[in-house]
Amino acid sequence: MTAAPVRPRGARGDAAFLLLAALWLAVSIGWRPLTSPDEGRYAGVAYAMLQSGDWLVPRLNGLPFFHKPPLFYWIGAAAMAVAGPHPWAARLPSLLGAWLAAGALFGFLRRHASRAQARLATAVLCSAPFFYVGAQFANLDMLVAGCIGACVLAAADAALAWESGRPWRGALALAFACAALGLLAKGLIGVVLPAGVLVLWAIASRRPRVLRLAAWWPGWLLLLAVAGPWFVAMQRRFPDFFDYFVVTQHFRRFAAGGFNNQHPFWFYLPVLLGLCLPWSAWLLAARRRPAGAPEPARRRLDDVDLLMLAWGVVVVLFFSLPRSKLIGYVLPALPPLATGIARLAARAATGPAGRRLLGATAGAATLACLGSVVLAARLGTPPDASLRLPADQAVAPGDRVVMLDQYFYELPFYWRMPAPVVVAADWRPAVAQASDNWRKELADAARFDPEAAARLLQPIEAQPAALCAAGRSWVVGPSNAQLFAPWVLGMTLVTFNAHMAVWRHDGRPGEGADCLSHSGAAGAIPRVGAPA
Repeated sequence: MTAAPVRPRGARGDAAFLLLAALWLAVSIGWRPLTSPDEGRYAGVAYAMLQSGDWLVPRLNGLPFFHKPPLFYWIGAAAMAVAGPHPWAARLPSLLGAWLAAGALFGFLRRHASRAQARLATAVLCSAPFFYVGAQFANLDMLVAGCIGACVLAAADAALAWESGRPWRGALALAFACAALGLLAKGLIGVVLPAGVLVLWAIASRRPRVLRLAAWWPGWLLLLAVAGPWFVAMQRRFPDFFDYFVVTQHFRRFAAGGFNNQHPFWFYLPVLLGLCLPWSAWLLAARRRPAGAPEPARRRLDDVDLLMLAWGVVVVLFFSLPRSKLIGYVLPALPPLATGIARLAARAATGPAGRRLLGATAGAATLACLGSVVLAARLGTPPDASLRLPADQAVAPGDRVVMLDQYFYELPFYWRMPAPVVVAADWRPAVAQASDNWRKELADAARFDPEAAARLLQPIEAQPAALCAAGRSWVVGPSNAQLFAPWVLGMTLVTFNAHMAVWRHDGRPGEGADCLSHSGAAGAIPRVGAPA
């Protein structure tokens, strides 16, 4: 396919369109609290990076956290350094990933299709509720989706330019740079998925010779220069890093069961169609012909069609293979899906009636996006997001904070905690590794810093003696904590809701280790009512 050159005329309009897309994706970014556990976890790690001043090692409650690489945390911590620890700052990495995907799609289609197709496909993408909410969700999925999309499109652009004798090195360097960012965003899928897409596209479009561009050594040097230093630094500092990050978190997690969110092989098909309504309805409507209308001529798939088809197939198939499936994993498939919908809709929406239907779909999609954010706020807000300390109280530097039989991911972020907390729970290996949850995450992190883990991960029964000391202590736990930790009744109840409560003890010099052994009404939770 011969690329259509981009003329200077209309460049301002294209820039305005992309700016409008960015503003639209950011409209409701601060509307809702952090969702538990994912947003609380990743926002908390970014906040801890800012608080500790260690921008190299991601930490969960002060312990090295190597589930994922650091790019998301770097961007989030930088945003918090400028704007403070607000939910919208924690979500900025996802917003940037979404805008990268949208911008790359627009630029590729503008170059290899038309401005009209580029704008329609980008509008479909940005107003699909799945993509819109993903752009405002603080986890790694949208950031790596943007890197993957930009890598695929830049590499395809380089291949088409190379075939036609146009300059291609800049586009290919961009593809390698995006692969490096994808590697830093979520690991090997940042390289593996684009490679799979491009190989399948090259075979399907009968141009296997373009695959020789993958051996371009300046690109590999660029990738290693961007992504390599962090991985080398972590392996040198933590000898078990490679085994845990690569072998366990990539290969074992991909192939094994025992993780949360197990779903059947076909899970992502209804997810994509359902969460992209109303736009996905055009996939059906575009195939219907009015009564008496002639059969349309079959159109041969062009380079763009084949690329999008290969892209969608590789992403959906790759994430359908493991038994553990999270909805956000399949976000990289949305740009090709949006392109396909836009192409079908543009052909089907002919005449005034068709254009009105297309406009009505866009309006309904806009309302669906905003409604999805409101729904996410109602369904995903954790109990601790609304639990605030009284205005005259705050956790101060030097205070001891204990989370009782639960790690509340959001609290360090919302309460601006100055240091990690003690998590008092059952840390026996058989219990800690039984479920894929907060306990396993902290237990896994403990292997990289046993000394810090001994201070921060403690048994419940050790807490009364530790709390009976000079200084102020806080205990955060479930609202029925007195059933398994009756010593909280000897503390002052500060605040509570239906799910959790906060107690405080102002230790005095010389008090005995049994200072909380008595129970009193001070720590009892009232049966009726709750603080505002």
